[in-house]
Amino acid sequence: MAADEGLLLNISEDWTFPGFHHPERKKFPRFSRAEERRGTPKQAKGTKRKFQGASEGPPPKQKNETSLPPAKKTNVKKVERTVKGKPEGLISPKKHPAVHTNEGQVERPFVKTSSLFKNNPEIPEIHRAMVKQVREEVFTSDSFHELGLHPHLVSTISTVLKMSSMTSVQKQSIPSLLEGRDALVRSQTGSGKTLAYCIPVVQSLQGMKSRIQRSDGPYALVLVPTRELALQSFDTIQKLLKPFTWIVPGVLMGGEKRKSEKARLRKGINILISTPGRLVDHIKSTKNIHFSRIQWLIIDEADRILDLGFEKDITVILNAINSECERRQNVLLSATLTEGVTRLADISLHNPVSISVSDEACEQRIKGCKAVNEASHLQTSAESDSFAVPEKLQQHVTLVPSKLKLVILAAFILGKCEFEKKQKLIVFFSSCELVEFYYHLFLQTLLGGSMAPASGQSPSASSRLKFLRLHGNMEQEERTAVFQEFSQSKSGILLCTDVAARGLDLPQVTWIVQYNAPSSPAEYIHRIGRTARIGCHGSSLLILAPSEAEYVNSLASHKINVSEVKMEDILSVLAMDDHFKGRRWGNKKSHSVGPQEIRERATVLQTAFEDYVHASAERVSWAKKALQSFIRAYATYPKDLKHIFHVRALHLGHVAKSFGLRDAPQNLSSSSGNKRKSKLKRPDLHKKTQSKHRLAEILRSEYSSGMEAGGAKVKKQNKHGKPSNHTLQS
Repeated sequence: MAADEGLLLNISEDWTFPGFHHPERKKFPRFSRAEERRGTPKQAKGTKRKFQGASEGPPPKQKNETSLPPAKKTNVKKVERTVKGKPEGLISPKKHPAVHTNEGQVERPFVKTSSLFKNNPEIPEIHRAMVKQVREEVFTSDSFHELGLHPHLVSTISTVLKMSSMTSVQKQSIPSLLEGRDALVRSQTGSGKTLAYCIPVVQSLQGMKSRIQRSDGPYALVLVPTRELALQSFDTIQKLLKPFTWIVPGVLMGGEKRKSEKARLRKGINILISTPGRLVDHIKSTKNIHFSRIQWLIIDEADRILDLGFEKDITVILNAINSECERRQNVLLSATLTEGVTRLADISLHNPVSISVSDEACEQRIKGCKAVNEASHLQTSAESDSFAVPEKLQQHVTLVPSKLKLVILAAFILGKCEFEKKQKLIVFFSSCELVEFYYHLFLQTLLGGSMAPASGQSPSASSRLKFLRLHGNMEQEERTAVFQEFSQSKSGILLCTDVAARGLDLPQVTWIVQYNAPSSPAEYIHRIGRTARIGCHGSSLLILAPSEAEYVNSLASHKINVSEVKMEDILSVLAMDDHFKGRRWGNKKSHSVGPQEIRERATVLQTAFEDYVHASAERVSWAKKALQSFIRAYATYPKDLKHIFHVRALHLGHVAKSFGLRDAPQNLSSSSGNKRKSKLKRPDLHKKTQSKHRLAEILRSEYSSGMEAGGAKVKKQNKHGKPSNHTLQS
């Protein structure tokens, strides 16, 4: 439709979704078909008034005494077309070489414009008080030789893991754990917490008087929240055990065959790494698993395990261990301490040492606390005020109107990966459906579509655009392959959910992009913790809508400082790529590119996305489902953030643009419309249960990490990357 391709007046952003109200919604006069055919002077005046309003902003309120001069005859020819009483736009031909008027004059060639930069909300200034951010010194001057470890273990740490000095958390944790103390460890992400417990475990097991036999079963149990973290911890322990071949590590996790896992348990596993759900499954169904020789219980990323709803599973595991072995050493590790972690510490730790690492709280290490409540209370109160972030991490935020979010993200990716070397990005989304949608959209438009380099150009820039995806609805085999590929890669873009936000050590990640804001400051800390790990440099970018600017103050209240980046600076990278050159400029090469040309290049990029989405009804439906998933996830922000993130504050016409849709869909809820109508008779009976089930479904979709035995999985895509017949959760 011509009105979709090049409009001087675009109305699609002002269409509304039933049930939602937008305060800036504009009302347009309605015309009958008879008035259109007549083309009276009054109608011409109205046409001109709206034409001016389209370029200048929202039209002022009309007064009876206000009158405009008569419109020119040439404007009468531009008759508006209406659909169901709403003006759709000025009718213009698809091809615009020149426009001939009645007087025979030839006007300037028609330049394709877009509504991307019109009718957007004003971007507010970010006013926040500067706060002193809590930072941790990662490395110390102390060496592993000073700990009295086995010489072969020290040599392995130096030669295999390439580490010579300890980090702060390792310096404080390892001596206490070697003494046999229980510990509650809190430290920033990427500070070396995994080695802080792996080294004492290996040291103690290799030094036992009677050599460990494989058939003895597990001596140490490590619980982690996700499959990827289980694989990572297994890899680390496996490297440390190279000199001690008689100690056998093993991993249990969702997605793997139970039969093969049972076979490994029968043969014997001495250090067992597992996700909670799969371990409970084996406790209930596998006779060969036993915990009579357990000496270590380590719960890594304890807050994340509880966030995923596995408190009952942890209770089952603790009861199973306590029934066979009462005395053992317990360790809880996390980057943040919550009330749930405090409760877990109450029931699992005995007279623990509490370890916290930060510039202001190095002295908070408590060696002789009488009760875990005292230590936990101290740490929880400290955590509620501030979060520790990596020392060499630069944090940024940009305020972007909803219509421009897709273009901003694409421009940022192009700027970092096409024009800079060795850039490795992780982009966080709020749901599995969003990851799938944007992964295939970028794959086809930025790599395989109109934005790909021409045959005569160098493919080196395009080869640096390597997209991968990771979320909880993928098959385990594919998840493992993606995790390993991105870990070994020197560059690339990983689109993922929060399944990759905890504990994963992905080397050389240079940028963290948060396309959808996290649900809490703690989650923000875990996301940005995927970069600037172990003393390396890194950066993060948080993309917010103008209505979400208050979130910056929410972060500042937890002593998290972010610096603002203007969206114009991100879009300016499009001036470096001639693929986005507008028609007005043709083949001319200009030394300086002005703001207008940058806007036109952004329009070209947005048009490429829209053309791909609207190429088939199946893709449009897919984009609508992704938009629906975004709205569902947006509705799950906690109460303390509802004043910032509220569904009713969304302008769905603008948000639809960020999914490549030209109009705001009118039938987002059509799939469940009949069910809703049937339930209107007894709304009090279904309201509470329906909201609970919907929230549970959203959480399973967003945070699925492989603990479940079954469930819907995303089928493999075809070679062209188009959406296959797999079902997206609605």
